[in-house]
Amino acid sequence: MATGNHSIVTEFILAGLTEKPELQLPLFLFFLGVYVVTVIGNLGMITLTALSSHLHTPISHLHTPMYYFLSSLSFIDLCYSTVITPKMLVSFVTEKNIISYPECMTQLYFFLFFIISECHMLAVMAYDHYVAICKPLLYNITMSYQVCSWLIVEVYMMGLIGATVHTGCMLRVVFCEDKIINHYFCDLLPLLELSCSSTYISELVLLCLSAVNIVAPTLAILGSYASIIASILQIRSTEGRSKAFSTCSSHILAVTIFYGSLTFMYLQPSNVSSMDQGNVSSVFYTIIVPMLNPLIYSLRNKDAKVALKKIIERRLFCIKPAERIMDHRNNSSVTEFILSGLTELPELQLPLFLLFQGIYMVTVVGNLGMITLIGLSSHLHTPMYYFLSSLSFIDLCQATVITSKMLVNFVTEKNFISYTECMTQLYFFIVFAIAESHMLAAMAYDHYVAICNPLLYNVIMSYRICFRLTAGMYTLGITGSTIHTGFMQLFFSKANVVNHYFCDLFPLLQLACSSIYINELLVLGLSAFNILTAALTIFASYSFIISSILHIRSTEGRSKAFSTCSSHISAVTIFYGSAAFMFLQPSNVSSMDQSKVSSVFYTIIVPMLNPMIYSLRNKDVKFALKKILESRACS
Repeated sequence: MATGNHSIVTEFILAGLTEKPELQLPLFLFFLGVYVVTVIGNLGMITLTALSSHLHTPISHLHTPMYYFLSSLSFIDLCYSTVITPKMLVSFVTEKNIISYPECMTQLYFFLFFIISECHMLAVMAYDHYVAICKPLLYNITMSYQVCSWLIVEVYMMGLIGATVHTGCMLRVVFCEDKIINHYFCDLLPLLELSCSSTYISELVLLCLSAVNIVAPTLAILGSYASIIASILQIRSTEGRSKAFSTCSSHILAVTIFYGSLTFMYLQPSNVSSMDQGNVSSVFYTIIVPMLNPLIYSLRNKDAKVALKKIIERRLFCIKPAERIMDHRNNSSVTEFILSGLTELPELQLPLFLLFQGIYMVTVVGNLGMITLIGLSSHLHTPMYYFLSSLSFIDLCQATVITSKMLVNFVTEKNFISYTECMTQLYFFIVFAIAESHMLAAMAYDHYVAICNPLLYNVIMSYRICFRLTAGMYTLGITGSTIHTGFMQLFFSKANVVNHYFCDLFPLLQLACSSIYINELLVLGLSAFNILTAALTIFASYSFIISSILHIRSTEGRSKAFSTCSSHISAVTIFYGSAAFMFLQPSNVSSMDQSKVSSVFYTIIVPMLNPMIYSLRNKDVKFALKKILESRACS
């Protein structure tokens, strides 16, 4: 009976990413460019590995399996990008992107085959790193050609089995007359939404196989890196630890981007809202990741860059091998730096030490107090104070990363910092600086919703949304920091004095003897993105807020609405003013000397001021503090 009401579907319509006509051409050009870069990058990596004997000759520390697996990963990325992107591009230039039922099932099959293969390939590459670092003497035996071949076969077998099972279950599903797929390609969850028959078996298979193909490789990767970290920590030399870490950094970055977007897409409830949200994450692992992987593994891989340079010189310029050797004998392999600090004047050392020690103590007490107060006061459990406690946590961490090492400079003749400590300080400084930029933007958006859409505030700013916004802030911080720190694998001069009071990007780049073109490009691009994106979000939010406030008739209402934002405006002005002055200026020596003052503001002063701004000027915080003090006094 029920089945009689269902038509036999012969074709589907792919909804695509957006239905807005004004976005069709820009998105078409953007994704066409991404696909061209993907094809060139992955084909280039495969060709480079095949042509360059430098990458598969057992000399020095160059290991054949690593590049064998990397060429296989490039092949997978190229294939599943080709499965998805061309059909997606059609949706931007046609009114209806129609795909037949057999084509849809074929696209689904090959997409699943390559995506599952990539999951396991990344796990195999992690195991290769584990053997190379933890068992170097047994590497050639453990990772023999036969073993590598079997591992590759296992990777494709897992993809073949998973794709066959999933597609087989999908072929048994009966589809409704509504044949519009809410996605830009034929994926499992959007297809199951159109089903008129029971999807229990399909959902059960999806849950089990997704768990196996995501969780199992993830555990393999975590297990490998747990052993790798343990081995790295046992290496005595700083240079050895740095070299071991740099071997894994490209893979760690690729794994983080891929598994992060994949997990967000598949390990969430399969409802309509999550499907709409999942479109963005699926763009990452189906289109962006295949483009990024060859960039990550080439731009951050010295062996690949040397091999590419040798091939170009040999084929284009016919330069002899002796002429291609870079003379790094004038560059030292730096194991430590000296932080010059704020000043070299002896009479200022003690006063500055006492000043900044006092500031740090106020920062710790203020931010810890704010976090504790919000945690204890039930009426402060709102999105605004949830973000405020997160901001306090970021400020506390930021100040701890910078100030503690800075204070040492005032009481020692030379403030030494090892290479590893310097890169660690740089990493966490960038994480928290980027996170704070976007956290201030999230707080501006919260104010916008509270003032412009007060009736929908609890719906829009739900706990789930707030959690995702906060997670997004930290993800952006970690991503930006990983990219910046990863590209700091430079040759440094023997003059290892860092002209700053902490390890920052520009002072370190000044000491480099090798090319810093890529680093400067990244600083410009990522700084512009993280500052301008957040600043535009804040500007747009306050534009709508001001417009709404001007529509309020009562003077008291306008004053109350403005006072809600005044603390945030003060914090934003101080932070972005000093950060923009620091980073959006030419990276020359004079600007480096001038920037010390502005960097003191956003690394030391701002973390101290924020809890004061949000407490002394906030009635709710003062009331909560008063209630807690009274309750403690009475008890």
